[in-house]
Amino acid sequence: VADDLVRRGWALPGRLGLLGRSNGGLLVGNMLAREIAARNGDGKPRFAALVGEVPLLDMQGYHKLLAGASWMDEYGDPDDPAQWSQLKRISAYQLVCDSLQAAAARGARSLEVPAVLFTTSTRDDRVHPCHARKMVNLLQEGANPKAEVATLANAFLYESPEGGHGGAASIRERAFLRTMEYEFLWRSLRPGLSSDNMHLKSCFYFNSIHGA
Repeated sequence: VADDLVRRGWALPGRLGLLGRSNGGLLVGNMLAREIAARNGDGKPRFAALVGEVPLLDMQGYHKLLAGASWMDEYGDPDDPAQWSQLKRISAYQLVCDSLQAAAARGARSLEVPAVLFTTSTRDDRVHPCHARKMVNLLQEGANPKAEVATLANAFLYESPEGGHGGAASIRERAFLRTMEYEFLWRSLRPGLSSDNMHLKSCFYFNSIHGA
């Protein structure tokens, strides 16, 4: 779909944005993994910014968290080596981890990634908030700190204390969350901003609303 938008002239290569929630957050995570691979020599860039709400990202441990065990008929059993060999292909956390480890192995000191925001809720009783927490921590700290791969400062996490899997407990909170996400995308996708300015403005905006 992303390639078709570019082909038809409706978007520029590497300037698309993507937002998805829950299972759509798994899609966002996979597109993030592909984008990292593309930007580091294994394809063509598509996305400038991605947002994942209450995302499912770690498919190796999903079945041990909250309602995850009830999804095994749909996704498969990651403890079964045969099923895990297939499931790993869509496990965004492991795919990004592999990219970071590969970068470390080849001596890379940095890894280029698009701006990414994951949002979650402390009281989500379906998809555990650790999916989003782990991914942002991985992006910010790297898979192997000893390899000194540069941290990725344009990865952000917003965690609401309320709201369950909906991510917001009221219309007001939902409006706040959606405004934050659209503002993040707007600032990240605007052509003409340097990457440094884009990062600084996005970082300031996220920190200011997170402390509100």
